[in-house]
Amino acid sequence: MTLVELLLVLVVAGILLGLAAPSLSAAVDSARLTALTNDMLAELLLARSEAVRRGHPVVLCKASTDSVCARSGRWDQGWLMFKDFNHNAEREANEPVLRQRAGAPPGWRIVGNRPVARYVAYHPLGGTQLSSGAFQAGTLTICRQAGSVLQARQIVINSSGRPRVQPAPRLPAACV
Repeated sequence: MTLVELLLVLVVAGILLGLAAPSLSAAVDSARLTALTNDMLAELLLARSEAVRRGHPVVLCKASTDSVCARSGRWDQGWLMFKDFNHNAEREANEPVLRQRAGAPPGWRIVGNRPVARYVAYHPLGGTQLSSGAFQAGTLTICRQAGSVLQARQIVINSSGRPRVQPAPRLPAACV
């Protein structure tokens, strides 16, 4: 092999790698999106089953610290599951933490619309209920903030508390 042939092979290999890198990045983003969506869905299903099993309301809230629900921020900062004895969707000192999860990786967002912006509360029959007593239904959107391929998924929680996953019809402002 001559030096010219070696340089030509390196140039062709560089061009092929340059073409393959964006699709690889999109595949990694798609896998992370699926994983984050499945994690959040699993937490919602677990909270629902724990409320039914324990016979007490169970709340899943976005967490500001290890044992306190956050009033601001997004779900991607982490979340907390606890048994809610007084039905106020705020964790008190006597309410046991059932599970705690760390936040999403940097650059990823989990945003809830108004009814589920702070918490999702399951009552012992498996339905969702706001602390005011009204039924709770809403949508959590999972996306990559300013990613190269803008895709998102939503977890829609219906009035009976059942969550389901769907592609997001549009991206929330937090993702763009």
